[in-house]
Amino acid sequence: MKAAVISARLAGMTETTQTSQLRLDTSASPPLLRISGDWTLAHFADLQKQIAGLDAQHRQAAHCDLDGLGALDTAGASLLADLLGSTGLQHLDELAANVPAERRALLRAVGTSIGQCRLEERTPPPGNALIDLLERIGRAMLAFRSDLVGVLGFIGLTLESLLRCMLNPRRWRPTSLAAHMEQTGLDAVPIVALLTFMVGAVVAFLGATVLNKFGAAIYTVDLVGFSFLREFGVLLTAILLAGRTASAFTAQIGSMKSNQEIDAIRALGLDPMELLVLPRVLALLLVLPMLTFLAMLAGIAGGGVVCALALDISPRLFIVTLQNDISLQHFLVGMVKAPIFAFLIAVIGCLEGFRVSGSAQSVGEHTTSAVVQSIFVVILLDAVAALFFMEMGW
Repeated sequence: MKAAVISARLAGMTETTQTSQLRLDTSASPPLLRISGDWTLAHFADLQKQIAGLDAQHRQAAHCDLDGLGALDTAGASLLADLLGSTGLQHLDELAANVPAERRALLRAVGTSIGQCRLEERTPPPGNALIDLLERIGRAMLAFRSDLVGVLGFIGLTLESLLRCMLNPRRWRPTSLAAHMEQTGLDAVPIVALLTFMVGAVVAFLGATVLNKFGAAIYTVDLVGFSFLREFGVLLTAILLAGRTASAFTAQIGSMKSNQEIDAIRALGLDPMELLVLPRVLALLLVLPMLTFLAMLAGIAGGGVVCALALDISPRLFIVTLQNDISLQHFLVGMVKAPIFAFLIAVIGCLEGFRVSGSAQSVGEHTTSAVVQSIFVVILLDAVAALFFMEMGW
């Protein structure tokens, strides 16, 4: 019984459905576009075909007749809004005086929405090159400010965690500290020694080439000693560890972040700062001064080899000249910068690891960012320190 009633209702609805039509009456003057029938989703495909067939002709029509319009929904209203255009929608009350008010309101609302969407999709006009440049500079400055605030905040958080752990020896992690010292320090000894030895040889060769013309080849010893004790030893070591260790810290913590291991650490009631950050920071603080001392020795040794081979300066004369001309102050100036560089490299590497969003691409991007930021900070601080020590006469 219910099925029969439903079938009867569907049949009645089918009978009341009017075929949608779009016809151009060229007998009228001016030509009249007559719209009739139901403009609904059920007739959408047929209406599109009719509009496509009349597209070239309907431009000649000056007026539209909507008196025969039947049912209307948003699909049909979108087609009518395209036909009428903005001018037709403005005079909708005149064109569709016999159409119910609710259908006119629907047609006007759909037309307004379509007009706004088209306005948003328009390509912006080409801007001024100077304005675009200033905009890029502004965005870069905002990004730099955000990174600077983030680094300073993370430094404060690291110092706070370090102070809290120092007051509670039970929370120390010597096993993790030793493992990170081996990874960041002992494994880096060959590359640091080899690189600084070769750079020392290059510096000595340049000094011998230039100073020998003025009969001052002996001052090549002073050049090598000054450069490696004050600048090159700590700078080259810090740059190597910025590329080697900061990237490793970021990749390790970033992989844990993407695998939700850091969330698991927090769920167990542990602090990621104490578990992941502090051992890495302390390891680099202890290792970088030792590697810097090794780099100084290797660089001076490289310079001594070149002096012995190219300038006939014996190793004994080389060492005696270093002792007489270079004081302990220059060694201390170089060593005092090592802990500062170590702390900043470790903090930046760990911070970029915590910033990983979860994908492999994000791990790569933040690893690159950690290396670039670390090297930039090391060179910037080294330049500032050089100017400060020069002004102080140290």
